[in-house]
Amino acid sequence: MLDARLRTGIGNALAPVGRSLRRVGITANGLTIVGLACSGLTAWLIAIGELRWAVLGLIASGVIDLLDGSVARTSGEASPRGAFFDSVTDRVSDAVVFGGCAWYLASQSAHLPVLAFAAAALAMLISYERARAEGLGYSAKGGLMERAERMVVLGVGLTFNILVPVLWLMVVLMSFTAIQRFVVVWRQASDTPAPRVRRLRLVRHRRTDDEDIDLAEGDEGRGLTAWWDARRTAGDSRGPTHTRPARRSSRP
Repeated sequence: MLDARLRTGIGNALAPVGRSLRRVGITANGLTIVGLACSGLTAWLIAIGELRWAVLGLIASGVIDLLDGSVARTSGEASPRGAFFDSVTDRVSDAVVFGGCAWYLASQSAHLPVLAFAAAALAMLISYERARAEGLGYSAKGGLMERAERMVVLGVGLTFNILVPVLWLMVVLMSFTAIQRFVVVWRQASDTPAPRVRRLRLVRHRRTDDEDIDLAEGDEGRGLTAWWDARRTAGDSRGPTHTRPARRSSRP
């Protein structure tokens, strides 16, 4: 939801910053790696209980995620390879941050880490639905809990030390988002006529000269005619048949 409404405006606002970073030799892929390192630092801070310091790491990784796209666009280096690299590192960053949450919650209860792992799994599912839909030519953007919303809500939970209630809220909203995207893609796919595939069952008939003729289902009549013509032609090609002359009956 925030991605669709704010990403374009924020990208335009950060365009001058992206050009400045490009002039000093900073590349989009370099920023992506720095953002991944910030996510790792954020996860470590969460794991050791420094939740408010972790908020700063979360903000830094989010800003860098916006800047790497701005640098790629303003420098003319935007490419499918860069987009793939950025998408993969985003998934790794999500997994690392939720892993830090699971480590922190393990000190409170043996069952609470499952909540963080459920949030991580749903985040991956939401991202996969969009990627798979776009690979099939459909659109699966939007939803209540995209990546931007996840980071904002998680930041609120870290700031006020209410991580467990926030994770429960995220799991519920991400489940709803996953269902939303599934329904959207399902409707798009239902409106597209499926390609007609004709399945043929082969029926094999053996000729006298050990050659096979394949007949398709629904064409048995024509196939049998062709088989009979081929058999008759094969018989004619062997040359005229020699018949024994009829024995003349003689009277005693």
